[in-house]
Amino acid sequence: MKLYYHPVSTTCRPIMLLAADDNIKLDYQLVDLFKGEHMQPEYAAINPSRAVPVLEDGDFLLTESSAILKYLAEKFGSKTYPSDLRKRARVNQMMDWFNTGLYRDLGYGLIYPQILPTYKRQDDQVQAATLAWSREKARGWLKILDENLIGPRNAYVGGSEITLADYLGSAYLTVGEVIRLDCSAYPNICRWIATMKARPNWAKVNEGFYAHFVTPFKDAPFEGL
Repeated sequence: MKLYYHPVSTTCRPIMLLAADDNIKLDYQLVDLFKGEHMQPEYAAINPSRAVPVLEDGDFLLTESSAILKYLAEKFGSKTYPSDLRKRARVNQMMDWFNTGLYRDLGYGLIYPQILPTYKRQDDQVQAATLAWSREKARGWLKILDENLIGPRNAYVGGSEITLADYLGSAYLTVGEVIRLDCSAYPNICRWIATMKARPNWAKVNEGFYAHFVTPFKDAPFEGL
């Protein structure tokens, strides 16, 4: 199986971590986002959306991080995607919550417009309004995650066992480190992220992310929460 990826990609990092933790062998095919390789016709033939990741399993191509995580977990019998119907539905719920709730406002509304030219609003007033709106929305999602979905008793999102939702969600939260996002007001989130970072493969999998996406912005001014 081949994974078209880039190590800084927020949507690739969860797959890489799951594969490392579960010893899933993947052939990693770099798509250099910084050079615009994802926009070239050759890659568009693989994924018309011109995005990573893409999983290639024989003649089967699969896009979207959440779908790829579920496919790999199902194929290799990962405990991170329980077979019990209701437990699995809860994992699906949390993955959808991260995708359609929190990351829409935190990632695409607050973080990306400050670091990616293609997301920055050209008008300064519109940019400021976008950040202000998204900041308030993100605070609401983070409060729910901290108090209700993790809470003081759970080690992971929604329970005591790690699931695919933790792999996806932890990547979404840690992209905030690019803009030095301060989450200290959310102690349960901080504890959960620390638990994920303590996993034996975290540092290796995320090495490229920190080297090529966090460090280059270490002195840049950003708006946080």
